[in-house]
Amino acid sequence: MSYAAPLRDLRFVLEELLEHRSLRLPEYQELSGELITAILDEAARLAGDVWAPLNRRGDEQGCRLVEGEVHTPTGFAEAYRAFVEGGWNGIGSDPAHGGQGLPEVVASAVQEMWQAANMALALCPLLTAGAVESLAQHGSESLKARYLEKLVSGEWTGTMNLTEPQAGSDLAVVRTRAVSEGEHYRLSGQKIFITWGEHDCADNIIHLVLARLPDAAEGNRGISLFLVPKFLVDEQGDLGERNDVSCVSLEHKLGIHGSPTCVLSFGEREGAIGYLVGEPGRGLQHMFTMMNAARHKVGIQGIGVAERAYQQARGYAAERVQGRTPEARGGHPAVIGEHYDVRRMLLSMRARLEALRALALLSASEMDRARHAPTTDERQRAQRRVDLYTPVVKAFSTDQAVDIASLGIQVHGGMGYIEETGAAQHLRDARIAPIYEGTNGIQALDLAGRKIYRDGGAALGDVLDEVAACADALTADADLADLGVSLHQGVADLRRAVTVVLARGGDVERGPDALQALATPLLALTGHVLCAWQMGRSALIAQTALAAGADDAFYRAKLASADFVLRQWLPMGRAQLAAIEADLGVFDEVY
Repeated sequence: MSYAAPLRDLRFVLEELLEHRSLRLPEYQELSGELITAILDEAARLAGDVWAPLNRRGDEQGCRLVEGEVHTPTGFAEAYRAFVEGGWNGIGSDPAHGGQGLPEVVASAVQEMWQAANMALALCPLLTAGAVESLAQHGSESLKARYLEKLVSGEWTGTMNLTEPQAGSDLAVVRTRAVSEGEHYRLSGQKIFITWGEHDCADNIIHLVLARLPDAAEGNRGISLFLVPKFLVDEQGDLGERNDVSCVSLEHKLGIHGSPTCVLSFGEREGAIGYLVGEPGRGLQHMFTMMNAARHKVGIQGIGVAERAYQQARGYAAERVQGRTPEARGGHPAVIGEHYDVRRMLLSMRARLEALRALALLSASEMDRARHAPTTDERQRAQRRVDLYTPVVKAFSTDQAVDIASLGIQVHGGMGYIEETGAAQHLRDARIAPIYEGTNGIQALDLAGRKIYRDGGAALGDVLDEVAACADALTADADLADLGVSLHQGVADLRRAVTVVLARGGDVERGPDALQALATPLLALTGHVLCAWQMGRSALIAQTALAAGADDAFYRAKLASADFVLRQWLPMGRAQLAAIEADLGVFDEVY
């Protein structure tokens, strides 16, 4: 099934919902809306014409490990080189490091295209982007001079090495060791689940590795971060001998078969040469720079693969003849897209995608403001919103993506369960996204504990004031009043949920356990309300545009999406309040 980037909806979010506000920042005043449109169009061509046709092949062929070398599926290396040669890897990176310096919101819109076209291949630059961010913020000047430019260009790729067989989410028990040797260190240990840890698409791979120094304290405070290249690099930037890093096996996964997920061994011989990044003992904090950047991108990834699933389901529904329409509508043989239950599924897929996309790009625009707004107060306010939105974008988008991809199979009926149609691949691929970069339960704990309880709900309360104002505007419009009532109800429920968080988090006996018990339903409620807010804003814009005689079909479809989100989907999210307020005694049982 082919893929066409949803350019019209991306432009709607950037131009009308966000009003290109990133372009009004001093950093981006030389950019224009016309240039952004041209960039989106060109990215759509590469995604649709070059990357998307390889998606199925990557799933079927997978990756092969032959004598320590990983061979990616046919065509992946060439597609990745086309991506690098087009300058796509560095579009959001600092021009001082060879990037193009475009706003994060534009880079995120383009990121969705790569993920939708070929999620397995797109994981490679996703990890590289995180490595760039971490090295740029914490690396020494010499490390940045030697490695950053080629990471930004994509000529070299980056990885994130956290997990070990005994250390999944609990990184306090990392055992990989680093011993000082002059200006570098020798590392030894094993890392698992390393995405694109070995491959044939780039000349060098730069591993960012968590390890312990010999005298390091136990726990998180004893972890340091090291840069370990696959091939050593001299002072002129030329490649030297192979480092003591090897891929010992590839993981056999449910999906993303075209992405090599590696078990890497460091120091099987004399020890892998690595260089300290940042301060000793602060490796986990430095790595979180990379992880937080990746978490937003994983949310975008979920949206991308769900968009691909929706497009395939929509195309199938328009062609598959099955049954007849009711007599009231003619009683003629019908494609399944004419049946209202199938239309319900397709509308649910489309409407949720539009809401998730709007929230993710809103979050990206706040990243731009957090970095480049003219005043400290504006930057700090934007950063608080980035911190609040990030766990929601990561967890809520990826949970919804799994459901949307599953619904895509349902639209296909029995044919969806057959691998040859390709619908099942989207579900298998999407299923990893709620797990990596911190499971969605960890994201929920972050939202409940660090982002809501810790500041007394202030940041979320500030956002909810804006959501309530949107509800007021909807209610004031006779045609949209019912949407406004629903959004007001969502705001009231979420405010009530925050009071529960604050009360239970302060319970001396149960505090942390109480937050764990309610964190996931809280994140789901928050995601529903924030997404409904974006669709409420979209409805107001669409209503105004229709009144002015604008693009009738697009804006009517946008109103239908908003109606579905606010009147059919948001009430499902509001039901989470009952779980948030429920008695916790049931969790005392042992299962």
